[in-house]
Amino acid sequence: MSTGGAARLSTGVEGLDSILNGGLVAGQTYMVRGDSGTGKTILGEQFLSAGLDAGESVLFVAFEERPETIRRRAATLGIDLSAATFLDLTADPDLFVAEELYTVFGAPDVEGEPVAEEIVAAVERVDPDRVFLDPITRLRQLSPDDHQFHRLVASMMSYLADRETTAMFTTQATIREPDDDLQYLGDGTIELRNTDRGRSLRVTKFRGSDYAVGTHALTIVDGGMRVFPKLVPDAHRQPFVAEQFSAGNEGLDAILGGGIDRGTITLISGPSGVGKSTTTALVLAAIAARGERASAYLFEEPVESYCHRAESIGVQLQEPYEEGQLRLHAIEPLRLSTDEFSTLVRSDVEAHDIQVVVIDGTAGYRLSLHNEDEDLVGELHALCRHLRNVGVTVLLTEELHTVFGEFRASDSRVSYLADTIVFLRYLERAGRMQKAIGVLKRRLGGFDATIRELTIDPDGYHVGDPIEDATAT
Repeated sequence: MSTGGAARLSTGVEGLDSILNGGLVAGQTYMVRGDSGTGKTILGEQFLSAGLDAGESVLFVAFEERPETIRRRAATLGIDLSAATFLDLTADPDLFVAEELYTVFGAPDVEGEPVAEEIVAAVERVDPDRVFLDPITRLRQLSPDDHQFHRLVASMMSYLADRETTAMFTTQATIREPDDDLQYLGDGTIELRNTDRGRSLRVTKFRGSDYAVGTHALTIVDGGMRVFPKLVPDAHRQPFVAEQFSAGNEGLDAILGGGIDRGTITLISGPSGVGKSTTTALVLAAIAARGERASAYLFEEPVESYCHRAESIGVQLQEPYEEGQLRLHAIEPLRLSTDEFSTLVRSDVEAHDIQVVVIDGTAGYRLSLHNEDEDLVGELHALCRHLRNVGVTVLLTEELHTVFGEFRASDSRVSYLADTIVFLRYLERAGRMQKAIGVLKRRLGGFDATIRELTIDPDGYHVGDPIEDATAT
């Protein structure tokens, strides 16, 4: 959908312009809705701040908070509104009520007209490029009924549109006074939510332009609001050379039919302590030895622990990590949404020319699902597919809940994502536990279908002989 060549304006919110396909359409009106505390005012403050940064004139129409309070609170987030013009309409509404007044809106029977007159006078005086009204539902209290309120607000928005002013207004809904009836007044609607699973944003209307549908995570930190657009895998593609590279161990390369296929997804599954993370450490060390770059996202242990365990079997990660060739990230699952994590990975890959990504711990990744409507498979699918489309090799580890028992490649249905599946298991043999390793599938070629002994000790990582009496249970 085209905007007919209309100019785009930045919202001032990192990530939101991308969702809006380039930013707001200049000269249009936008509604920001959400419960108290969701960040509506902060979004408006950043909208005005972006205008100031672009050399525009801006007007803040404040219905609830004094300008000095707004400026001070915005400054604590790093938002500078010192050059913004404010219209303070926070006085008691009884002071604004007058009868038989006529305003430029041409609606003499509308209550609250003195307020409208003040807004018009401020607009005429400032001639703003951007106006923010917070919250516009305050005018409802100044109107005798909903009909007059709608007429007042509709006239105000038409007036601003005629002046080609880009306007944003917030609403404050209550059980007795919902705001659904105001959506028709704007060219776009942005909804904010804040639940115990995190903050989120979605665009439900954007007249004259495409936009990214769905719910997108957001945070409010120093600098204000930041939005993390949901990843669209097929929007990015990059050619790469299809080849195999060494996993860092001759025995592992042998059962993989030559090594790991570039630009594919490998799932490494098994119960706790069987060697999944150690297997990824081998690959990372091999990547560094070839002079390439890799990133690992550790959901289940600190970086120091990961490096120490690798070094205990002679795999050196500390030096390439300190030199920046390996980027190791300890991820606290409950602090990140999946959208935040996807943005982190994508930015890391693009900024540092990353060829291999390790996600160590899909169980930890699952804890990052802040939205109850999300699912592990869908979110992980989008991230992995994006990485594969740009030629990045992905290694996932998944912990199985059972040590012995029925054979499963995955407990969480992520196995279908994988081009290659490497399974690590415990077997009981002659009263002793024996580690075993095998390859369940390799989509791009042949592999060794035997189940082999696996030994991980101070002497290294050893893939041994086939286990003749191994079974699936």
